[in-house]
Amino acid sequence: MVKVTSTEQALKGVLNKGQTAPKKASKTPGFYPAEDVKFPLKRAAVAKNPTKLRASITPGTILILLAGHFKGKRVVFLRQLESGLLLVCGPYGVNGVPIKRVNQCYVIATSQKVDVAGVDTAKFNDAYFKKPAKDRSKKSEEDFFQGEEEKKELPASYIEDNKALDAKLGPVIDKVPYLKGYMATKFTLRSGDKPHEMKF
Repeated sequence: MVKVTSTEQALKGVLNKGQTAPKKASKTPGFYPAEDVKFPLKRAAVAKNPTKLRASITPGTILILLAGHFKGKRVVFLRQLESGLLLVCGPYGVNGVPIKRVNQCYVIATSQKVDVAGVDTAKFNDAYFKKPAKDRSKKSEEDFFQGEEEKKELPASYIEDNKALDAKLGPVIDKVPYLKGYMATKFTLRSGDKPHEMKF
């Protein structure tokens, strides 16, 4: 004769009332992968809105560069590109800064402006500044012992474009007294200077 325990009787009473038996806890897996399994993260779709331009930066505003090879140089702002970067130039004939792109968080806008209405910047876009892809093929031993590679010359079209900008902006800068010397002078801070109290 099989004895029925009190636990089994209680379980039968629950099942008789139309309820299901509780599920057993799943077993802990005995095998774990050697590496973490990668799975894509769910990210909210980011709207591609154009970068908002600071109110103090308008076409013709003279900016001070704060980073990069030309930090401390003063440049003329021409327009904002589709990527949100600023299109600026020295011009090259005044202070040696060619046409280039700059992030607006790395510039200080000054109160000085020049007229850039006659400057055509239609050909300058983000694709214009894209560098050609590097050759990633393996180098031989002969290539290794040849030493450093020769410096690549700038494209002729890039040099011509800078000359065209110099021809347009040069006379405009010359009309304003002392502006050419101001543009050619590098911005620096000396001991005792307080940037937060300066008016640019």
